Amino acid sequence: MNTHLTVKQLPESERPYEKAFEKGIESLSDAELLAVILRTGTKKLRSIDLAYAVLNHKKEYPGLLGLYYTTKEDLMKINGIGRVKALELEACAELAKRLAKLKRKQRFSVRSPRSIAEYYMEQLRHEKREKTLLLLLDGKNRIIREHMISEGTVNLSMASSREIFIEALKYEAVYIILIHNHPSGDPTPSMQDLKSTKMIKKAGDFMEIPLLDHIIIGDCSYVSLREQNLF
Repeated sequence: MNTHLTVKQLPESERPYEKAFEKGIESLSDAELLAVILRTGTKKLRSIDLAYAVLNHKKEYPGLLGLYYTTKEDLMKINGIGRVKALELEACAELAKRLAKLKRKQRFSVRSPRSIAEYYMEQLRHEKREKTLLLLLDGKNRIIREHMISEGTVNLSMASSREIFIEALKYEAVYIILIHNHPSGDPTPSMQDLKSTKMIKKAGDFMEIPLLDHIIIGDCSYVSLREQNLF
């Protein structure tokens, strides 16, 4: 005998859509929220069952956090998740990142290392590879341009240093700020971080385009080399 209940056969209080309309979207559990996004399940799985499968598919990052560390290809390995549903879930994770960034933008100031770190935290702290961003500033400390200098490398190379000042001259930057993440989650600067920063600062002073700061992003933590007097 098949005891599997479809969503329509569940009590109304347990149906995600009805529960959301009656009690508010905030009353839904993580699985119920995902069930609303997924909309449908399969012949053998309800949308809520499929949602639980998504939440549990990343053993090292259980729950919603797993969506930050997954790919479309990983999601499509889950029975019942095809290309469209995988893309929808990936879009939700990206939307969450952008909303968090926009919220922080309201109090963003390049004069404050903490403000800069908080603004770029959601963008960088979940990255599996090291990324280095260059902020180009005008004479009033306003951002002219944000440029990705390197991705997937373990340090700032000489080639990156040349690219930094090519970009700075191209956009007539008056000041520059560097930001990069440590995928390990520990923002403690390495010896190579310190060496590269001092080299770039020296080049910036010579070209009269000062390096104002180099901020390293960890997992909900950061280190400002300027605040620590490390360059």
